[in-house]
Formats: sequence, structure tokens, C-alpha cells
Amino acid sequence: MNLLHLNGTSLGTYVRSQMGHLFPIGEHPELGLIDTHMASALERLDQCISQVRMWTPGQFDVLHSSQYCIFLYYLSNTIWRHEQARTVCTQLFLLNKALNAIDCFYEIELPEVFFIGHSVGIVLAKATYGNHLVLYQNSTVGKNHGQAPVIGEGVILYPNTAVIGSSHVADRSVISQGVSVINQSTQANSLVFQGPAGSLVFKSSERPILADFFRDV
Repeated sequence: MNLLHLNGTSLGTYVRSQMGHLFPIGEHPELGLIDTHMASALERLDQCISQVRMWTPGQFDVLHSSQYCIFLYYLSNTIWRHEQARTVCTQLFLLNKALNAIDCFYEIELPEVFFIGHSVGIVLAKATYGNHLVLYQNSTVGKNHGQAPVIGEGVILYPNTAVIGSSHVADRSVISQGVSVINQSTQANSLVFQGPAGSLVFKSSERPILADFFRDV
């Protein structure tokens, strides 16, 4: 995978330098796990980037905030899957939060391919996420009384949307800007709008919106 802008500096060194500036708590043995699992994290990132239509396959720009945001998630999640190393995973989570204003915990299992338009204000709970997920700023997935949503394949969450509680967002649902889905289900292959008193209104899409984002849908 081609890494842009590092100019000879290793990606592991780059990440640890950022962490050291933000969290000057000294060296920790778990920091070595960044290099140990870097190749696996980059493999996951490469698969994701290569499927996003607006990005160049096989190329990772560390100064592209959405790509770097996804990378930090994959790195923290990969380390957690294999090592359950809470200290380094927490620092990576906090680094992502500080740089990109996203709340995406390392224990969350996001899909193999997803796209973040703008990360600011995104909050993601431990829910079920289908592949080809699209997230925009201030979108929220949250629990209610311990119940977490199930989000199907090819779901788009436009800005200022919320999916809360025992909701089931069906495959290829497009949640329009400002819509809240609270303990409700959506219809598959539909545009979802807010109706009166918190209800939902479903309309069919005139074109395959998901294909604007991904190559293999």
C-alpha cells in the first residue's frame, strides 16, 4: 500500500509521536503492539479504501482526515482483537477522538468496508453494523435501556441522524438528514424521512445512491 506524506518516517513512529504529544505519560510496553499489528491494520484499510469510489485504490493519505480516522479505528480494533491491550487501544481511541472528533470505541466491530464523509460528531455504540456503511457528521448510533440497533447492509446515515435502541435499519436504507429512528424499523431499499410525532415515512429511490460511494455494490 502506498503511503503519502511520511517521507521515510514509519507509520508506527508517526502514530506514536502523535500519542506522545497528546498523552505524555511515558513509554508503555503495549506501544510496541502498534508495529506488531500494523500490517494487518493496513490490510483492512486497503480493502476499505479500494472499494470507496472517490478514493484511489492502494493509496493511503495520512493527511486525509477520513482515511486516517478509519485507519486509527482499524489499528485499535485489530490490536484489541488479538491482544486485548487496553492501554494502547485506549490511547488510539482518544487520539482518533482528539484529531477527528469521533467517538468510536475499539471494541466496536465496524464492517470490512465503510465510508466516513465527515467524522465530526459521529458517535457509535456497540451495535450490529452491516457492510458498505456510510456515515456523515453528527450521526449517532446509540443504545436505549440496553438495547442496541441492528444496521443492515448498505445503509447511509446522512448528517444529524440518529438510530437508537431496538431499531432495525433494513438493507439499503438511506436515512435522510435530521431523521431519528428510535425503537423502530425501516423498509429495505428506501429513503427514510421524518414523519409526524416521531413516525417514519418511506419513499423509493429513483437511482442506486449507494453506488455513488462504493465500487462493488
